[in-house]
Amino acid sequence: MSRIGKKPIVIPSGVEVKQDGSVLVFKKGNVTKELDTKNNVNVSIKDGQVEFSPKGEDRQSRAYWGTYRALANNIVVGITEGFTRVLEINGVGYKAAVKGKVVELNLGFSHPINHELPAGVEASVEKNQIILKSADKQVIGQVAAQIRGYRPPEPYKGKGVKYAEERIIRKAGKTSKK
Repeated sequence: MSRIGKKPIVIPSGVEVKQDGSVLVFKKGNVTKELDTKNNVNVSIKDGQVEFSPKGEDRQSRAYWGTYRALANNIVVGITEGFTRVLEINGVGYKAAVKGKVVELNLGFSHPINHELPAGVEASVEKNQIILKSADKQVIGQVAAQIRGYRPPEPYKGKGVKYAEERIIRKAGKTSKK
């Protein structure tokens, strides 16, 4: 039994949820998100709650049950509150700047790196932090991972781009022979 899948999702005020065949449509103002359950789970909308249950007793239906509930909950949280990822830049001369929909990174290479932001993602830079905001958890995670991938933190001095909550395990450098 899925502990996540059993929990109903409470629909906050201002959010509309409609079921169109196997597709759930979440709408708040002019923001619309869709979730296609591909007929793997049963969805019921009643009393301001969305409940999920497996379509059958086969392994695949039970596997998708909690997954679709988590995806639907992420959509509800995203359109009501939004998601934020914070990246830190450490290193002498390493810096970032936002120019419209492009994040320009200077990470010790001979050239600056221009990372184009997808639709729905906003970025701002404060000192050595890049703050990403979006309503879509998957997209913001992907953008953060791509930016981190340009210069991942190294274990000796900790230079590079890392998540704010990430802890880098440091290694000792070389020791001299005496």
